Amino acid sequence: QLQASGGGLVQPGGSLRLSCAVSGSAFSRNEMAWFRQAPGKERLSVAIITASGDTNYADSIKGRFTISRDNAKSTVYLQINNLKPEDTAVYYCNIHGTPYWGQETLVTVSS
Repeated sequence: QLQASGGGLVQPGGSLRLSCAVSGSAFSRNEMAWFRQAPGKERLSVAIITASGDTNYADSIKGRFTISRDNAKSTVYLQINNLKPEDTAVYYCNIHGTPYWGQETLVTVSS
């Protein structure tokens, strides 16, 4: 199971940290990902972190998003800084390349 949290309403320029706690898997061996789906658009990958901690980001969010993991807590994080209205979306965590998804967490960026 993947339990995501941390979304909310934030003003432009603000920050959020999303969390996704994973149970029932060998978390430390999993490649993890965050996706987002904006209203009326397809779900897209924004950040990936490998089991060894290497990261990869979508070009649209580079420099503002940071994915990290805490294997002791079986949790993956997404730190989002300098939020923009276009970051408004439903965010999902995923064991990358598998059909295992966390529930949605909504991020709304608005003044």
